[in-house]
Amino acid sequence: MQFTTTLITVAIMLAYAIPGFIFVKTKAIKPESIGAFARVLLFVCQPALFLYSFNAATYTPEFFKQMGIFFGLCMGMQILVMVTLTLILKRKFDDIRNRICTIASALANVGFFGVPLLEAVLPEHPEAIVFSTVFSVTLNLLSWSLAVGIISWDRKKMSIRNMVVNPTTVSLLVALPLFFTATKLPSQIAPIVELLARMTTPMCMLILGMRLATVTPRDLFLNPRIYLSTAIKNVVYPLLSFLIIYFIPLPTYIKITFFLLGCCPAASMV
Repeated sequence: MQFTTTLITVAIMLAYAIPGFIFVKTKAIKPESIGAFARVLLFVCQPALFLYSFNAATYTPEFFKQMGIFFGLCMGMQILVMVTLTLILKRKFDDIRNRICTIASALANVGFFGVPLLEAVLPEHPEAIVFSTVFSVTLNLLSWSLAVGIISWDRKKMSIRNMVVNPTTVSLLVALPLFFTATKLPSQIAPIVELLARMTTPMCMLILGMRLATVTPRDLFLNPRIYLSTAIKNVVYPLLSFLIIYFIPLPTYIKITFFLLGCCPAASMV
């Protein structure tokens, strides 16, 4: 039953990409306009998703402890994959495509792709989406530090300022005080935030479709690095996630959450 639910949910999310692909191919949207859609996603929809996620949960010391453990596991898994691949591919890092492959194998679309997946598979645990947000925070921290360092292969490009000042941290500055004080969003505001939050997945997939329309079939299907990073991200990474989380003393729904988020495809920022 859960497999069918997951399959249908993923199929629907993939279908969102079709209009974006068609619009660019028919020149209804110019490729240079894709960035504007991405900015709406980053600066409007993503902060709303953070607020929506924390608004779905209630703070308790035990729940916060579980969030901390989850944070450490997510951070550790991503670092493990990136460092391991860096050591393996280091001699070939003169080609930036190998560096991008390393990052794509570790960083997942756990927010825009993960939230609707969790809501479909774990409807009895609405608080599960908070862990997607926790995962997103670790991804954001690593994106502006280790990931930037690997892609640029230059430590000077790693920016502490960008790690601290970005839509994710600003969203947390608003969401966390509300979460810790058990303050729910006003009834007039909550539906608006939820609407914007639910726009993240369609918007993200539309943008993905637009970007795919700018890539030639040869580059998309005949690039061995794509198959390598996909195999690592969607096969090896989930298996490692399962082996690690299985032995951690956490509620079953959190273990399922960790595994499902580990199955998400590469982050759109890659």
